[in-house]
Amino acid sequence: MQEKLGIAGSGAIATGLAACATKTPGHLLWARSDASAARAAKAIAKACERLGDGFDAANVTITTDLQALANATFLVEAIAEDAALKSELLGSLGELAAADAVISTTTSSLSVSELAAASGRADRFVGLHVFNPVPRMKLVELAYPDGATAATRERATALCVALEKQPVDVPDLAGFVVNRLLFPYLFSAVDFMERTGLPPASIDTCMQLGAAHPMGPIALLDYIGLDVSVAIGDAIGADVPQSLRDLCADGVLGRKTGRGLYPPEFYAR
Repeated sequence: MQEKLGIAGSGAIATGLAACATKTPGHLLWARSDASAARAAKAIAKACERLGDGFDAANVTITTDLQALANATFLVEAIAEDAALKSELLGSLGELAAADAVISTTTSSLSVSELAAASGRADRFVGLHVFNPVPRMKLVELAYPDGATAATRERATALCVALEKQPVDVPDLAGFVVNRLLFPYLFSAVDFMERTGLPPASIDTCMQLGAAHPMGPIALLDYIGLDVSVAIGDAIGADVPQSLRDLCADGVLGRKTGRGLYPPEFYAR
């Protein structure tokens, strides 16, 4: 791979993307704190072990100094789905990036054009929507602001291919393609569960065995995170069930909190 990634973020998307790049050296990942950096290092190492031969966690340098990303040729913002936080970080990346560097965001639902404007580099900007878990999911939705150059588009596509992903150009619409079509279905599954009284496992089993879905809709919402799901639903203008908002208000967020639409005993197994 020709690009040297500079990933700003230390969560699942950031570390998964970093692990996928470790066939070549010279990549960087920025974390906000020493504790976040330590967790990211463990996550990347674990992902590389699962990916197997040729993937080496030593090919990613983890730093808490954002300025270190100035050495990257392709910068990736990969923090929480919050427009204000992303815009602030992208502004900083735009200031430190080399003149020929590409800047990207992993947003799943926000306006790429608005985030590009915040970076000050709309000509060298791309929405790089990878899917969790990044090492296993092949699709990357690529969305561009109007001002993106042909060279930016070519480099974004080439990066995806180098990472062994399948890029698909999509319009800069909230939710792009997958989330715009997926989340209304997921929310309808919650409504159906509440109307019928069916347990989550029954609905998920039906969709897994009857529609060949790898994961049922209720389990998928818990896996994504109920808070993230509500945020995406609001961004795309979907009808979000009130029960999901209530669970979020109570700190019940799904798999990451050990309790969600599935009960705690499901995650204690």
